[in-house]
Amino acid sequence: MTDPIPVAVLGAPGRMGSAAVRAIEAADDLELVAGIGPDDDRDDALRAGARVVVDLTVPSVTKDNVLWAVSNGIHAVVGATGWTEESLAEVREALGDAPSTGVLIAPNFAIGAVLAMRFAEVAAHYYESAEIVELHHPDKVDAPSGTARHTAAAIARGRAAAGLGAMPDATASDPDGARGAVVDGVHVHAVRLRGLVAHEEILFGGVGEQMTIRHDSFDRASFMPGVLLGVREVASHPGLTVGLDGYMDLGAH
Repeated sequence: MTDPIPVAVLGAPGRMGSAAVRAIEAADDLELVAGIGPDDDRDDALRAGARVVVDLTVPSVTKDNVLWAVSNGIHAVVGATGWTEESLAEVREALGDAPSTGVLIAPNFAIGAVLAMRFAEVAAHYYESAEIVELHHPDKVDAPSGTARHTAAAIARGRAAAGLGAMPDATASDPDGARGAVVDGVHVHAVRLRGLVAHEEILFGGVGEQMTIRHDSFDRASFMPGVLLGVREVASHPGLTVGLDGYMDLGAH
């Protein structure tokens, strides 16, 4: 029997962090060696011998945490949002000096959400119109969500592969922004409502029909299978992977 993987959680006191702590502690092949809060020294994870860190912190610190992990040869599984192309490029550059280190940045750890994004990329080939509605709790600090951005990118890839142009939209006046944000050519609408956790509707329209792909996370426990998958697989995927689908056998894009 192989030794369990030593894991540290950054952001351990938070809602996602505390759920991850419980899931790691319950897994026979993993060992929680450190739970790091905002007032703790993250080097405690290094001293405890962590081989993987799970970063479930906030956008203001997540990039620095990942760069710290890479500089210390620790694999990182990241659920914190707020990543830009510029910050991803910094991680790729840092990984150039650590070719055996893996980093997974997952916009969503729920298996169903990952599948919804893949289905959206396929469906985008066949529909003239597509829009996204993402719904989260009002304590979420960023909008649109990372999941919605990742979904919009998937739709854009599907449309480009099918040779589709811009979607029809005759709106000429929208002084209040009622049409929402535009991400990769896809309109995205963000709802923040007490009682919600994480939800997404992906709407496709063609002449005479509409198709909706919807995913709902009612509890943060829904994210834990994806977190554990990331922790178990990250060492086998050196370099930067964006999206849990990179670790799943979902066929060709």
